[in-house]
Amino acid sequence: MTDATPDHAPDAPLVRHARERGVTTLTLDSPHNRNALSRRLVAELHAALAAAAADDGTRAVLLTHTGTTFCAGADLTEATDPDAAAASGPLGLARLLRTVVELPKPVVAKVTGHVRAGGLGLLGACDLSAAGPGATFAFTEARLGLAPAVISMPLLPRMDPRAAARYYLTGERFDAAEAARTGLITLAADDPDAALEPVLAGLRKGSPQGLAASKALVTADVLRAFDRDTAALADTSARLFASEEAREGMTAFLQRREPSWAR
Repeated sequence: MTDATPDHAPDAPLVRHARERGVTTLTLDSPHNRNALSRRLVAELHAALAAAAADDGTRAVLLTHTGTTFCAGADLTEATDPDAAAASGPLGLARLLRTVVELPKPVVAKVTGHVRAGGLGLLGACDLSAAGPGATFAFTEARLGLAPAVISMPLLPRMDPRAAARYYLTGERFDAAEAARTGLITLAADDPDAALEPVLAGLRKGSPQGLAASKALVTADVLRAFDRDTAALADTSARLFASEEAREGMTAFLQRREPSWAR
């Protein structure tokens, strides 16, 4: 991984935002590390979500991305940095996901690229989502000596249990149609922008109070999972990250080789 790409200055924002006709678009713009959840990106995303929540002119948030990846999950280059772990480690990730779930404005994801590991948790925390034909999905944690622990809180209440078991365990890659079938996303579409037009039009017509109260109804089970499981799952994730197997898995990933246990 590199620190910057020629078309992205090192000091440029990693989360860009713009508002048009009641929809605030937040664009993850860190293509050099596949929009990984680095300490800086997480901080900028928190700030952007807070600003959208406080903006009376915003009815909904549209979360999207630049580059070929929506979000690759944890930034493995920060895995051994204690300061980074506080912001983007297991508890930091749980806080970010809960912020999305609790936001009083609906959050809609538009995915045109790959989603991996913790990025699936961010996607799952969104209320609605559409993905295009170039989107792929994979829970890669088990192949790294880890588990999709924290991200299970927004995902398991929404996904088909048999599908979750298959993809959690195998790490197989699947497409947008399968993601929609399993409940990971709302819509699979050849043109995600067109597919989201009626969705965003409907949200623009909602009252702030009506949208917030309606969202609270459909996220209640997810928030109960956060209340019940955050501490235990964050502890599980931290323990796995600190293990010898995980160190080997992450090192092998960064070195682009198979880990020692692969057969």
